[in-house]
Amino acid sequence: MKKLVAEFIGTLWLVLGGCGSAVLAAGFPELGIGFVGVSLAFGLTVVTMAYAIGHISGCHLNPAVSIGLWIGGRFSSKELIPYIIAQVLGGITGAGVLYIIATGKPGFEVGGFAANGFGEHSPGNYTMASALITEIVMTFIFLFVILGATHSKAPKYLAGLAIGLCLTLIHLISIPVTNTSVNPARSTSQAIFADGGWAMGQLWLFWVAPIIGAILAGVVYKYLSPETND
Repeated sequence: MKKLVAEFIGTLWLVLGGCGSAVLAAGFPELGIGFVGVSLAFGLTVVTMAYAIGHISGCHLNPAVSIGLWIGGRFSSKELIPYIIAQVLGGITGAGVLYIIATGKPGFEVGGFAANGFGEHSPGNYTMASALITEIVMTFIFLFVILGATHSKAPKYLAGLAIGLCLTLIHLISIPVTNTSVNPARSTSQAIFADGGWAMGQLWLFWVAPIIGAILAGVVYKYLSPETND
């Protein structure tokens, strides 16, 4: 239960910090943080939580991460579903807190609410195929870095920094394409609150693609580094 509570809080922070920066600060007149700021915000949520709860739950914060670690032999199958549920609920709670804050501004329009999308709902109008490839490849790299950075033979105490910087880079690349998911819990949380119902209609891609990327990374890294993570 302590692990699940940690995952809940960590995913809440990821959504509130990352998506909150996009909704509240990215487009602020003259002082907006833009794509770079949002990318850094997502990375910082992971870095901060890695050192806060990494020793408690492993700081997955992401169903795709839990699945990739499971495929890679780093995570117990009996904990997989409870972790995913805790992450999704944490993300939804974070989005709910953000919604309450954001709608406290007179005239605020919910709009896309930093939801992930493709086609006309992609920031750069990228196609579904582009979105699918982007999310698979970015999640593959994310899990590849996580598996490597957390290996027993990797430099200790630097895993959180490496993983957070990787997520920052992933956002710098892919925000224009999909608003960057690589995390089904993050996508689900924002889709629930976005206007128009389109985000829920496109949500399938932001579950399928990250899971595919995570599975591929788990298989490939296990092949490259077959020894146990003692």
